[in-house]
Amino acid sequence: MIVNIIGGGLAGCEATYQLAKRGISVRLYEQKPIKFSPAHCNKNLAEIVCSNSLKSTEMSTASGMLKAELELLDSLLLKIAKQVSVPAGSALAVDRNLFADKVTETIKNLPNVEIIYGEVTQIDTDIPTIIATGPLTSGNLYNEILKLLGEDGRMYFFDASAPIVDATTIDKNLTFTTSRYGKGESDYINCPLTKEEYYNFIQELINAKSVELKEFENVNVFEGCMPIEIMAKRGLDTLRFGPLRPVGLVDNSGNKPFAVVQLRKESNLTNMYNMVGFQTNLTFGEQKRVFSLIPALKKAEFVKYGVMHRNTYICAPKYLTNNFMLKTHPNIFFAGQIGGVEGYVESIASGLVAAIGMYNNLMGKPQINWGNNTIIGALTNYISTADQTNFQPMNANFGILPVITNVKDKHQRKLEYFNRGIKEMENIAKFLNL
Repeated sequence: MIVNIIGGGLAGCEATYQLAKRGISVRLYEQKPIKFSPAHCNKNLAEIVCSNSLKSTEMSTASGMLKAELELLDSLLLKIAKQVSVPAGSALAVDRNLFADKVTETIKNLPNVEIIYGEVTQIDTDIPTIIATGPLTSGNLYNEILKLLGEDGRMYFFDASAPIVDATTIDKNLTFTTSRYGKGESDYINCPLTKEEYYNFIQELINAKSVELKEFENVNVFEGCMPIEIMAKRGLDTLRFGPLRPVGLVDNSGNKPFAVVQLRKESNLTNMYNMVGFQTNLTFGEQKRVFSLIPALKKAEFVKYGVMHRNTYICAPKYLTNNFMLKTHPNIFFAGQIGGVEGYVESIASGLVAAIGMYNNLMGKPQINWGNNTIIGALTNYISTADQTNFQPMNANFGILPVITNVKDKHQRKLEYFNRGIKEMENIAKFLNL
C-alpha cells in the first residue's frame, strides 16, 4: 500500500513520518533541488523561510498549547525543532539549516520512504495522495489543483519575509538586550528609537519604493505576514502598537523607549539576526536606506534582504472535511498552508492530522475526533466550517476555542484553556496508543 505525498516542507515531512511509522509506504515528491521557488534556497527538506521562530512555548499561549498537543501525538518535526533550538526567550526558535539537515536525514532513513526529486505536474486521483506543496505551489500543479476544485477554485494571496543583518555590524552601544517583560534569557537585541527618530523613520518608510508585482493586478496582503510598509500606511502609530511596541521593555537606564525594533538570533552562531516583524516588499536599495535610519543599524550589513512572494491556499471550508480530506475525492488530502492553516507549527499539525486521516481511510477505520477543546481540534473545525466568502488561513489562537466564562483573571483563563485542552488530547493520544 503506497501513498504519494507531494511537497517536502514541514507538513509533508510530518505526514511522511506519521504514515511510515504506521507501516504505510510513502513516495515523497520534492521539486528541490531540481527546481526552486522564488523564496527557497536550501536544497534540503523542511526549509523554513519567513522566520526561524516557531512562537511561544508558554502554557498561557495558544502556540504553546499546540506544541504540547503535538508532543503528546509524537510529532517528529517538533521533536527535531527542540533538538536544534536556539535561545529566544520563551519562544521556540530553531537554527534553520540544522533543522532542515536533521529532518532530511531522518526522513531519508525511514525504511518505508522513497524520496523522488522533481516537479510534479499531474495528480492521479486513483492513488492515495496528500498535497502539501505549501504557499508557493508551482504553476503546473496549481492548475492541476484547480481542476480538482473546479472553475471557482481560484486561490492566492501574498506573503513577505524579513531582512537579516550581520550581528557584527550592529552598533551595540545603541542597543539593550532583554526579552519582553524579562521572560526567559536576554535573547533579543533591542534597538530603541526616540519620538523624533520614530516618526522620521515612519515617514521615510511610507514614502519608500516597493517592488512592482506585475503578475497580479489585485494584491491581497495576508494579515498574518503583512509588509511593514503597508502596516505603516495604516497610521503613524500603527507600528508602535505592533512590531515596534515598547511594552514590557526597559533599557539599561531603566527607561521605557518610545519605540523599539527587535532583532532575534537567526542561528546558534549568533552572527545573524532577523528583524522581527519587518516582512517587506521594499526594493533592496530602499531597505538599506530606510532601515539604516534605525540608529543601531546605521552601519548594518544586510545578509539577506526581505522579499515578497505569492502564496496559495484553497477555500478549505468549501472543499475539505475536518481531517483535510477533499470532499469530492476521498483519496486526496491537503496539508499545510495550502490547506488553510497559517504558521509553521500549524502546518506540522495539519500534516499529522492529514496523515492519520489518510491511514484511517486506508484501513477502513473511523476518523479521529480531535476534540472541541484542543487547538488541533479547533483548527480542523475552523478550516472546515468557516465563512467561505472571505476565508483566510488560520493560526493557533484561543479565539477559536469554546469560551471559558467562569474565570475572570485573563492569565488564569488561558491556563484553564491549556489544562482543559491537554486533558482532552491526552485521551486522544491514549486512543491512538501513543
